[in-house]
Amino acid sequence: MTDGVFSAVGRRKTSVARVRIASGSGAITVNKRPVDEYFSRETLKTDLRRPLELTKTLGTLNVNVNVRGGGATGQAGAIRHGIARALIEMNPAYRDVLKKAGFLTRDPRMKERKKYGQRGARARFQFSKR
Repeated sequence: MTDGVFSAVGRRKTSVARVRIASGSGAITVNKRPVDEYFSRETLKTDLRRPLELTKTLGTLNVNVNVRGGGATGQAGAIRHGIARALIEMNPAYRDVLKKAGFLTRDPRMKERKKYGQRGARARFQFSKR
């Protein structure tokens, strides 16, 4: 592991996370706030820590994140994707572990747009013969 700052961008749904990783005490900061203060649900916090746990770097790296767009789940997924990409930039040997866990794949699922002549993306207006 080389010293320095490694950065990457992670995306999920409409969320974009800019992640910077540096060696340190293990603090995770999201939008200049501690991760425990930013995310209220424990599942989201454990989800974004998974790449660090798999690579056994959880207490050794400081993670600084700027995230925009989407909701809490999309933002947590974007942060997880960005952390995984930054870890590979730091040490390419982590690629196999993170790839196998599925953290390097950008989740392409998005909300489908509403179509004209319909009530929603797929739902039609109610039909009446008379």
